[in-house]
Amino acid sequence: MSTRIVTVEMNDSLRMVKGMSDNTCFHHLLVVESGILFGVISDRDLLKALSPNIGTASETNRDAASLNKRVHQIMTRKPITLEQNAGIFEAIGLFANHNISCIPVVDDGCKLIGIISWRDILKAFESNGPLVLSP
Repeated sequence: MSTRIVTVEMNDSLRMVKGMSDNTCFHHLLVVESGILFGVISDRDLLKALSPNIGTASETNRDAASLNKRVHQIMTRKPITLEQNAGIFEAIGLFANHNISCIPVVDDGCKLIGIISWRDILKAFESNGPLVLSP
């Protein structure tokens, strides 16, 4: 689990989110209000919400207006989460049974603690030595 997380609030503009995206290498932003998790925005969500013409010679007013949308308009609400004491196999089960690429980790009050991605799981297995795959 990574405790270095990037968060935004529900009324933040996509202009701000795009600025963060341009200056950092995030794949998932967690949407919080007063530390409580409300949603997730992936880099793919942002790409779908913004016009591909932004910043090009063919940009129109309509393209630029897509930057005025708010986070709550494109976020995934009620994300699948793990409790802070969950095991790695619980996380693997969620990744296997849902079409998700990250899992926010929360405490009992839904306060955000961290985030886990499938890459984190692969790194954990890699650092614990070789796995033997037997028939």
